[in-house]
Amino acid sequence: MTDSTVIARPKAADDTLRPLPTLDALPRRFSDFATMGEALDYAASGTRGFNFHDARGNLARPYPYSELRADALACAYRLIAHGINPEDRIALVAETGVEFAQMFFGVIYAGAWPVPLPLPTSFGGKESYIDQLSVQLQSCDPKILFFPAELAEMAGEAARLNKVEGLAFEDFIAREATPCRLPQANTDEIAYLQYSSGSTRFPHGVAVTHKALLSNLSAHSHGMELQDSDRCISWLPWYHDMGLVGCFLSPVANQVSVDYMKTEDFARRPLAWLDIISRNDGTTISYSPTFGYDICARRMSSQTKASDRFDLSRWRLAGNGADMIRPDVMQSFVDAFADAGFSPSAFLPSYGLAEATLAVTIMPPGEGIMVELVEETDLSGGDAAEGRPQRYRAIVNCGKPVKDMVVEIRDEDGGLLGEGQIGKVWTTGPSLMVGYFRDQEATDACMVDGWLDTGDMGYMSDGYLYIVGRAKDMIIINGKNHWPQDIEWAVEQLPGFKQGDIAAFAITTPGGEEAPAVLVHCRTSDDAERAKLRDQIRDRVRAITGMNCVVELVPPRTLPRTSSGKLSRSKARKLYLEGEIVPYDVAA
Repeated sequence: MTDSTVIARPKAADDTLRPLPTLDALPRRFSDFATMGEALDYAASGTRGFNFHDARGNLARPYPYSELRADALACAYRLIAHGINPEDRIALVAETGVEFAQMFFGVIYAGAWPVPLPLPTSFGGKESYIDQLSVQLQSCDPKILFFPAELAEMAGEAARLNKVEGLAFEDFIAREATPCRLPQANTDEIAYLQYSSGSTRFPHGVAVTHKALLSNLSAHSHGMELQDSDRCISWLPWYHDMGLVGCFLSPVANQVSVDYMKTEDFARRPLAWLDIISRNDGTTISYSPTFGYDICARRMSSQTKASDRFDLSRWRLAGNGADMIRPDVMQSFVDAFADAGFSPSAFLPSYGLAEATLAVTIMPPGEGIMVELVEETDLSGGDAAEGRPQRYRAIVNCGKPVKDMVVEIRDEDGGLLGEGQIGKVWTTGPSLMVGYFRDQEATDACMVDGWLDTGDMGYMSDGYLYIVGRAKDMIIINGKNHWPQDIEWAVEQLPGFKQGDIAAFAITTPGGEEAPAVLVHCRTSDDAERAKLRDQIRDRVRAITGMNCVVELVPPRTLPRTSSGKLSRSKARKLYLEGEIVPYDVAA
């Protein structure tokens, strides 16, 4: 271990900031380390690192891995001096920046467990955020909650309510760091706890070992066929598994330079993401959920030539993950940016979840998005109704299992299903979590004999995995399975609606029957228009699915989202049934 000497930031000859290099003489190692601390030790011997950008996409702070390591060691010394012991949990509000990065690795060097927690979202307000933090603090039982100084009021209140010490990053980092002996980490010890998005009611802290983490990070590098010219560019939040594991830890373990912009800055200026990609002289790896591509495509004016502003010709891997991949949205992105050199073969669909550290399947690079059209009755397990026109749904290929991971499709009784048969997706391999922290019951519910029940439905075809939906979201009417995405899609086809405006789920009627309910954001205040809209939605859903449904019009921005910005159907259902979401009163 070295001391905590601060390394000077790189400056150009004209004293302006310059990004850390893509290329490095340091021989690349593909995550073949025993621990994450060892991975940073190695990365720090090279010249690569993190580059933080401002809201306009301009470089604000280069942060070499050498400087990150020195700062992290200093944080470890401070933590030990503060009385932190191995296996203590240290909660960290995961703001994209230098402070979180050095504290995360500082906690690892100190032998404790970092627990990234979310930033406040644009909805829900102060009390909602305090409640969210409180539930997660109760779950992980940390010694300290660290937070950015500007969140001191909210995060500090959450800490006070839960009798947890609350400290601002900036105040702690300003303390003197006296070198001391650091614990020796073991590869089978817990590296961190990860709370999956939306886990505010029943939080599940996913416990991941160093060994599982580095196995998955090695799988990333092999699955993406990582090359010397690659550079990662990301706006994904560090409290979400793709942002944390894929775009924060993987670059360290595989020695890749990264350009970051904050998630909230992306939300305000999404095209700044593409500006940063355009400036990269090497090749780019950059991931986004479907909605990120959607926002960018929508922001492009039909009168503007993309090539006048962007050069996306070196965007080698445009990852898709975190939600259901929608081919129509991806095509819109291609239509908007093909002129700037974007190639549809760059799309890299993938599938994963925090319980498997992250990646389970990745599409082989260069194959792009492959779609199979599946008749809806095959998806629902029923027979085609005589005389009814067939309707097909586009199911996206999510790639092949990553290195050392195995995927099986099983029926409800655990029996293995054959090629093309839809069932539950199970996976096993060295990347699986130890379990949910202090929740053996929840662990036993999804892990059996070293296999993980992902809770997703899909099928295998020629070695590729196709995901068709979530088992827990499924609406079962008269023994038939209906995917809420289908109902939401039906409403989205009506003028004036977009993805995220609709939430579909099952409810039990007063008569004891299960029925689909559809909550829809309504932007009109006219009673007659509301009644007309409700009838249109009802007719549309019936035409598409053959089901009668309960349609409720709700105020805009009412439907809850997860920490990663996705619609949370389960939370919408809960809030609706509890009377927290109050629909507009529309005359029958």
